[in-house]
Amino acid sequence: MTIKHGQTLASLLLALCLLGSGCGREGGATPETQTAQEADKAVNTADNTQTNESENESEGEENMENLETAPDLDSMTTLERAAYLEGELWGAYSLAQREDEARIAEDKAKAIEYGGVTMKYGMKIVGEPDANGLYPLYIALHGGGSDPTGEINNDQWRQMATYYLGGVRNGVYVNPRAVRDTWDCHSNPESYVCYDRLIENMILFHSVDPDRVYILGFSAGGDGVYQITPRMTDRFAAANMSAGHPNGVLLENLYNMPLQLQVGINDDAYGRNKMTAQYDIVLGKLHDKYGGGYEHRTNIHLGHAHNFADYDDLKHEIVEDVRAYFRTGDDTSVKVQTSALRFLDSYTRDPLPETVVWNLGVRAKMRSVESFYWLSAPQTVTKGIVTARADREANRIEITTDGSVDGDISILLSARMFDFDRPITVFYDGEAREFTPEIDEDVMKETVAERGDPSYIFEDRVSISELFGN
Repeated sequence: MTIKHGQTLASLLLALCLLGSGCGREGGATPETQTAQEADKAVNTADNTQTNESENESEGEENMENLETAPDLDSMTTLERAAYLEGELWGAYSLAQREDEARIAEDKAKAIEYGGVTMKYGMKIVGEPDANGLYPLYIALHGGGSDPTGEINNDQWRQMATYYLGGVRNGVYVNPRAVRDTWDCHSNPESYVCYDRLIENMILFHSVDPDRVYILGFSAGGDGVYQITPRMTDRFAAANMSAGHPNGVLLENLYNMPLQLQVGINDDAYGRNKMTAQYDIVLGKLHDKYGGGYEHRTNIHLGHAHNFADYDDLKHEIVEDVRAYFRTGDDTSVKVQTSALRFLDSYTRDPLPETVVWNLGVRAKMRSVESFYWLSAPQTVTKGIVTARADREANRIEITTDGSVDGDISILLSARMFDFDRPITVFYDGEAREFTPEIDEDVMKETVAERGDPSYIFEDRVSISELFGN
């Protein structure tokens, strides 16, 4: 196998795990099972063809040669060795997790408990997996919100079981029930831990491609999309927000995650119509400020208030110029397809993007996950904005901050991103240091366990304090 820098796990690691542990596919043979099967076959062949002692000895030697042998890691390039170790580690980790009784019980009950709350969910699988045996995952959030009896949310949850389902061409469709009946029903502190666990379980048990996980929601579900995506950006390939309110959330973290915003032009409750247009402008300004990223599209549906069609493949009449509408009320229209699913399907996550913007003030405090793409910081770090840019060819990382970061930051290093056989130069707020990374299997184990995502296995880690003594 020829491996090149910049290859994604879809073409590299997932291929390895599908041949090995199954990478979440039911019925996948483990390396141990494959070896045992080959050994049994060798014994049976020897028994069936036994004619004399010399033939038995000859066949035994031949069959022993056919048994799998451990690869010579010393003969591999650093990149090949890293890829092999990633495959072995993910195979072992995913096999152990699929045998975990707590995970098995969650998957069977379609319910995840954490911190005294339960996230129930419905699930349907549509169509066939792709050529790698994997499905995209769509997490669809229901409407409702503040609801003393819970009946409204229950009804909305039942509706979301089918609301976007017809637009799924192939994939795993999951509709979680909000953990509490509050206005922020989808973004309670415990919710984020449940979303992490849900995505991990879908990867493990239902052949979900971790690079094609999408989130979408309507009304209170749209509120949830606004809150969840900046705090878990690196989990998603793209998102669709319909008829929700941002409630002041900051969106710097969305540099690498495309977002579609949708609202009815007459949906003036809480100013949702104007606020959606304003957030389109916010995303445009962030794009200009950081020199790229923040891909987005905004559909303001003419002739509609809170309800409109965002689930079909038809063309619908929307405002042509969102900025003109926001500033002057200009409702000149154009007909376009507004399907949430078609927007999402056009994107695949890049888990190792060259630019990462991280607002450390927008975090989910209960999560055990401390990483964000290829950066990491303890949950105690809650202030400051970090911009990190990687130059793969130059083996260089440039990190700048707004001067208010209140703790240490670490860089997670992948051999799929950098050349481990050359020094890496790190610039931090103008100062430069140089170091040479190494493959550290302890770091690999820690990072796979942290996010349960094969795309986020890193070979090394270095902190800013280690490099600069800050």
